[in-house]
Amino acid sequence: QLQLVESGGGLVQPGGSLRLSCASSGFALDDHAIGWFRQAPGKEREGVSCISSSGGSTSYADSVKGRFTTSRDNAKNTVYLQMTTLKPEDTAVYFCAAGPAFYCSGSYYYWGQGTQVTVSS
Repeated sequence: QLQLVESGGGLVQPGGSLRLSCASSGFALDDHAIGWFRQAPGKEREGVSCISSSGGSTSYADSVKGRFTTSRDNAKNTVYLQMTTLKPEDTAVYFCAAGPAFYCSGSYYYWGQGTQVTVSS
């Protein structure tokens, strides 16, 4: 069964940090660009970041630029989203998704179930 599984979410105070992980089972991540997305209650899903299959190219939404960093360890079949200086408006369910191409094409076809991130004092 082809799956993506996110982990690392939780409750954190404003200004804090979390690292999310996205691991695959049933297929190797190293052939795919991986995107991170988030969806807050009552809001549309928002693209957060993308990393190419080699890790050589990354992109970020303006709302997280300078605070979030995506990276990958293909040997561990895992992609990460390091989140720092978290704000209450970062509260959302975070998803990872695998694209069909090596580069960030904007198209994704495997999705994880999501992990909740709550930023609150």
